[in-house]
Amino acid sequence: MTPLKDKHLLVLQHVVVVLLFLIQSCGGQHQMIGPTQPVVAMIGDDIILPCHLEPAVDAVDLTVDWSRTDLKPRSVYVRREGVELLTEQNPLYTGRTSLSVNKLQCGDVSLKLSTVQLSDAGTYKCLVPKFNAETVVTLVVGSVSSPVIELTNVKNEMMLECKSNGWYPEPQMLWVYSEGKPVSVEPTNNVRGSDGLYSLSSKVTVEKGQSYSFACKVQQKNISQIKEANIHVSGDLFMVQSNTAVHIIINLAVCLITVGTVVILIWKCEQKKSKNKIHDTDENELHQTEMEKKLQKVCEETKRLEDQLQNNEEDLKHVQQTIGKLMEQKTSLKNQKENLIALLKEDNKQLTEIGIKIKKETPLLQKEKKVNKREDKKTDLENRIKVHEELLNMTEKLMEKTEKIIIQMTERKGKLEKDKEQIMKHLKEEQRNEKDLEESVRKTSEKESSSDNFVSDSNNRPHQEFDLGECVRVVEEGVEKDTLEPLIA
Repeated sequence: MTPLKDKHLLVLQHVVVVLLFLIQSCGGQHQMIGPTQPVVAMIGDDIILPCHLEPAVDAVDLTVDWSRTDLKPRSVYVRREGVELLTEQNPLYTGRTSLSVNKLQCGDVSLKLSTVQLSDAGTYKCLVPKFNAETVVTLVVGSVSSPVIELTNVKNEMMLECKSNGWYPEPQMLWVYSEGKPVSVEPTNNVRGSDGLYSLSSKVTVEKGQSYSFACKVQQKNISQIKEANIHVSGDLFMVQSNTAVHIIINLAVCLITVGTVVILIWKCEQKKSKNKIHDTDENELHQTEMEKKLQKVCEETKRLEDQLQNNEEDLKHVQQTIGKLMEQKTSLKNQKENLIALLKEDNKQLTEIGIKIKKETPLLQKEKKVNKREDKKTDLENRIKVHEELLNMTEKLMEKTEKIIIQMTERKGKLEKDKEQIMKHLKEEQRNEKDLEESVRKTSEKESSSDNFVSDSNNRPHQEFDLGECVRVVEEGVEKDTLEPLIA
């Protein structure tokens, strides 16, 4: 070989070594990306524990392992070669965990956890063994409820009691004035129930004859939740009713004031009517705004249900595929079992025949080579029978395990189909509500437009027919609202 060829061969070897090194280096660069902050969920929610490979790679046929080290067994969800291994899963998570096949194709191995429970709180580890890539996700579970204020009369005082049930983690309760000043109250009574949730109550005493505005606040900083209830305690609540003579004097004064007020308010009749119409217009605008907000909420709920339905259909499709694979595996194991049984029968038959032939042979013939071959064949048959028996035993165990998984997956399929029916039912209701709200918003807009035209026409007509009956009604409303309430107060 010439020196030039040697030189080229040496360069080629260096290039191959560099390429192999780069391939190995690139193969080890995959890492698992998880959330930097804890995931917060309320009891009963369906949530996603984020976790994905970087750079992205198709993980449909890879092993994905979700676990919690504080549990036994530790497995929360295990998937190997496209099949969920439910037999290794902790019973706490049965039927509540899944991965999206579509997302797995993009390297997203995020875990969907349905109907969150208080026991789900903890630290989860997400692992893909092929790349030795892992990360941890912390789940914080909470529960909240709105407080309620109850008022009780006690001699010359009023007792306000604030109650709130169903909190987790343990929250804080405090009273404040409407201006935000703290209030001196009795110690908060905090009790944890058998369900693990906290119930709180606190009391504050108010002197009679004075007016107060209070707010009772319950807050939990770990889950960023705060609920409050407000109450206004007026001094009028403690007033003693007047005697009959006082009522007569008040009624007489009201009558006299009413007569004088009628004369003054008649000339305001047209102006009052116009104001009432403008007020109706403002109410229509407010009603329309509320309807639009409700419509927006309904649209958001419809979108959420559509996404939930899509995820449900993906999970159902995956479960059906898994059941199909398991049924194929079950059929294959059944055929293998039948073949092994047939082989064992044939082996035992041959073993019996050889044993009979060996017994019939004379001692002289036993020294011959033919007899020695029969002994060797007998030993081989015995060993083969032992191997076939072990394979048969393993096959039966695999069949039993496969049957259990098929039952579990079938139950999960039934639950998913039932959930799908519920989601579709709710989705139809929300779509019907959305249509009704859209119609209400349209009618309100038309009514508002008509009211605007009326007000505009009223302002452009300086000389209108005077309606005495309508004026009297307006005057009576004005007297009742503007005169009687301040007088009685």
